[in-house]
Amino acid sequence: MTPLPDTFDVLIVGAGPAGLSAAAELKSRGVASVHVVEREAEAGGIPRHCLHSPYGMREWGRVMFGPAYARRLLAEARAAGARIHTATTVTALLPGGGVELSTAEGLRRINARAVLLAMGARETPRAARLIGGTKPGGVMNTATLQEFAAFSHHRPFRRPVVLGSELVSFSALLTCRSLGVRPVAMIEPGARISARAPMAALPPILRVPLWRDTRLLAIHGQSQVESVTVETGGNTRRIACDGVIVTGGFRPENALLRAAGLAVDPGSLGPVIDQYGRLSDPAYFAAGNLLRGIETAGWCGREGRRVARAIAQALAGQLPDPALSRPLACETDAVAFALPQRLSPGGPAPAFDRLQLRLRRPYRGDIALNGARFHIASRPERRILRKLPDA
Repeated sequence: MTPLPDTFDVLIVGAGPAGLSAAAELKSRGVASVHVVEREAEAGGIPRHCLHSPYGMREWGRVMFGPAYARRLLAEARAAGARIHTATTVTALLPGGGVELSTAEGLRRINARAVLLAMGARETPRAARLIGGTKPGGVMNTATLQEFAAFSHHRPFRRPVVLGSELVSFSALLTCRSLGVRPVAMIEPGARISARAPMAALPPILRVPLWRDTRLLAIHGQSQVESVTVETGGNTRRIACDGVIVTGGFRPENALLRAAGLAVDPGSLGPVIDQYGRLSDPAYFAAGNLLRGIETAGWCGREGRRVARAIAQALAGQLPDPALSRPLACETDAVAFALPQRLSPGGPAPAFDRLQLRLRRPYRGDIALNGARFHIASRPERRILRKLPDA
C-alpha cells in the first residue's frame, strides 16, 4: 500500500459509495493526488455487507448484489488512480484541511488542499429508543445482522422481530432470508410504513406479518431473547421470539464535525453546507449520508460525483466566496430540515441543484423558502425535492 504523504490535493474520509465515486470523479477531472481513508479493514461501505440486490441499475445498467457493487466502485476508483488506505481512522479535523489520523504505523498529521467527508450515518440503538426489559443476547441493528450474513455466516437467531419499516428495515428482511431466518413479525409504531407504500408487499411475500400501530415496550430473556412485549390499541401482549433487529432511525456520523467546531444543522444532524457541498470551513466538503439519514447507495454515489466536481472547481479557484453565502430561510416548522442550508451567490452550476427536504410530521400545504412558495403533501422520512431558490 502506498503510504499517505504529508501534503496532497484531496483527502476523502470514508470509502463507501459517496467517497469512492468522488475519488474516481476527481481523478477523471485531472486532480493529481487523491487519497481515500477508511477505518474498516476493507473498502466498499455498507453495500459490501448487503447480500441482496438491487444495486447498480442506474450506474451500469445491471442488477448486482451489494458486495459486487462495492467491488466495482473500488475497482473504478483504483483504476482512475485514487489511493485507498484501509484500517485508517481520522481522529481530528483541523482548520484549513489539516487531519489527524490513527494508522497501523501510529499517529499521523497530514494536510490536504480539500477534504471530502463521506463517513455516512448509523442507526439509532436500542438504548436511545427507551425500550425496556432485560439485556439478553440477540438484539442488534441492521448493520450487525449484515455482518453476520456477509462475513461470519453465523445465524444469530431463527425467529426474531424486526422493529421499524424504513427502507433498511426491508433490507433486514432480505438479509434474514439469506440466512435462513424467518422473522416472527415486522413492527411499525405508526399507522403507515415509513418506506414507500409498495414496500408493504414484501413482508407477505416473505410470510412475515406486518403489525402497524404497534409499539415495542420491552425485551425479555437471559442469555438470549425469549420474548417481547408489544402494545397495539392500548392492549399489551407478549410474543415469543429469539431476537430483535432494531432498524432505521439513522443519524449522521457527526462526532468529528462537532469536535472540530464545524457547523451542524440541528434538523438533519449533518453538516451545514452551501450548494457546492462546502462546510463552514471551506476546506471541507461533504457528500452522502453524512448529510442526512438516509439515502440509497446509488443516490450517495451520484452526490459524491457532483461534489467532486465542485472540489475540482474549488482547487481551480472557480467557486464563489463562501463568506458571501446566506442561510436558507424556511417559514414552516413542519420542515425538519432543508439542504443545502446556505446559498452562495454567483459561481458555476451547483453540486446540489435541488433542495432536499424532510418533514417532521405529515403535512399538506404551502411552505416558503427564501421567498419562493412551494406546495408539499408528504410524510416524514420521505424524500422531497424542489428547485433550488436564488441566493
